[in-house]
Amino acid sequence: MKFCYECGTELVLRELEDEGMIPFCESCGEYRFPVFSTAVSMIVLNRDKTEILLIQQYGTENNVLVAGYVNKGENAEEAAAREISEELGLEVAELGYCKSEYFPKTNTLMLNFRCTVDSECLDGINRKEIDKAEWFPLEKAREAIMPDSLAKRFLCNFLDNLQ
Repeated sequence: MKFCYECGTELVLRELEDEGMIPFCESCGEYRFPVFSTAVSMIVLNRDKTEILLIQQYGTENNVLVAGYVNKGENAEEAAAREISEELGLEVAELGYCKSEYFPKTNTLMLNFRCTVDSECLDGINRKEIDKAEWFPLEKAREAIMPDSLAKRFLCNFLDNLQ
């Protein structure tokens, strides 16, 4: 962050006790900690946990994970369940945290979850948001997901750590 989000003045680094060098606005007289968006990304599993749902959207043929932004007032778990319901028409039966990664392209902290859904039926897909959705066996999902992507890193982390 180079400029104050309140007044637009260029920030300077200033020592803050026990915090180190923090951006400071000399005009406002305030320290400005980083501001970024928060989003969730979900590895959607069928009930038997033998298949993973990958989606295509925005006119591309890249297979990715279901994802969306956390709304003001909701926690990450609520956002994950809401996104799956809104985009897929499915209900989450089980949800667990996997890992996080900062995504600089959109200035977003991505929180990745694994979710088991109540059904494999894809009749409730929101066609305004998703072009295509398909279930893949676990290892086929690894091959099918968009290469060199955050989605692939999340999926591979999940698959590599299965017990």
